[in-house]
Amino acid sequence: MDKIFPLADQIEMLGSALKGRVVGPAHPDYEALRSVVNGKYDCRPAAVLRPANAADVAAAVNFAQATGLELAIRSGGHSITGASGTEDGLLLDLRDLTGIDIDAAARTAWVGAGLSTGEITRAVEAEGLIVGFGDTASVGVGGLTLGGGIGYLVRKYGLTIDSLLAVEIVTAAGDILVADEAHHADLFWALRGGGGNFGVATRFKFRLYPLPAFTGGALALPATPEVLAGFAAAAEAAPDELSSIVLVMPAPPLPVLPAAVHGKLIVVALMAFAGEPAAAEAALAPFRALATPLADLVRPAPYSSLYELAPPEVGRPAVTMRSRFVDGFSLEQARAMIAALETCTAPMKMAQLRVLGGAAARVPADATAFAHRASRVMVAFMSMYGGAPDVVAAQEGWADAAMAPFAGHETGAYVNFLGPEGARGLAAAYPAATLARLRQVKRRYDPENLFRLNQNIVP
Repeated sequence: MDKIFPLADQIEMLGSALKGRVVGPAHPDYEALRSVVNGKYDCRPAAVLRPANAADVAAAVNFAQATGLELAIRSGGHSITGASGTEDGLLLDLRDLTGIDIDAAARTAWVGAGLSTGEITRAVEAEGLIVGFGDTASVGVGGLTLGGGIGYLVRKYGLTIDSLLAVEIVTAAGDILVADEAHHADLFWALRGGGGNFGVATRFKFRLYPLPAFTGGALALPATPEVLAGFAAAAEAAPDELSSIVLVMPAPPLPVLPAAVHGKLIVVALMAFAGEPAAAEAALAPFRALATPLADLVRPAPYSSLYELAPPEVGRPAVTMRSRFVDGFSLEQARAMIAALETCTAPMKMAQLRVLGGAAARVPADATAFAHRASRVMVAFMSMYGGAPDVVAAQEGWADAAMAPFAGHETGAYVNFLGPEGARGLAAAYPAATLARLRQVKRRYDPENLFRLNQNIVP
């Protein structure tokens, strides 16, 4: 009869077989490593596993299968729903997978799933190349890519997944595969927008693009409905070289902003033009003409300078978020967006407006699991606050109410920005035909739903 060892001893034996390390609750690094970005979640895993390579990941997956322990995957730890943590399960923390291999001549790069998008951007930028990620340097490449990736180059080069050439992945069976258009094509299709449902991605291969000239930065404008609606119209009419992310938020007390607007709602438009300065000036003129700018920091600069505009992550505030794709953005909706922010009681509150189109819209809707190619605009609401249960409940209610004026205009949802919305959110993220195909892939590669801490696609 086989001897059954206590779980702690089994985890210790696993650690002795790995090139990476196992961090248990008694380890001095445990508290820092178990922590995720969203302060609503405070899970304590039985152990944090820090794999050194794909073989370590496969061993961890096999261990989770054998023990029945819940398995959470962490890259950057920014999951809105806290899916990068687990209570009493195994936390597979990929942040030691930081290898990067750039082939400048071929304009490709293999990157480890533990890297942040900012780290990759700075590395490829040193070679005069770029790949489009999101809007925050600290976000892990894994979660952002698997959900789609909507960032500052979305109109010029499409979503992040539109630059994805291959994925190294460990499946629920413990197999290490490389999925691309020619190998495991069904899995590669699902990985481009289907999230972390199908395995543990350990490396990504991206196509890189030359970026000889770039103009970008923040344009601060008064937060009026006319400015917001006018911005959306100008962004849709802009050339593909121009992408933007608009934030409506209280003005921070920065010296570049007039003291009279500090603490009041303003529009902060993060502008990104992939092209020559003269063309950039012409493309930016309609936005500058919407109102007298409160601050204009848009100028020729390295692409990575956009990441410096993001506020630093301080502490672990609770975060509530709601997001939807919509079929346009009207003056009435602009009024509703500003009114919703004025009712929010959180210390930090924000609405986002992202006009899509361009290269992202030219990819066929069924080419990847991200099916919302025809969606024109993405709107989002976010609040950050202390995480007492009654405060969390109030902020979740506020976010639902803020999205209500957009009901009837929705064309879907971005899976990376979904809150705890259950089946309704999943149905918004994936049209019926897409979801049916994703379930087929799930049944093939994860029939027992080991990878379920995500926006879960049940096999």
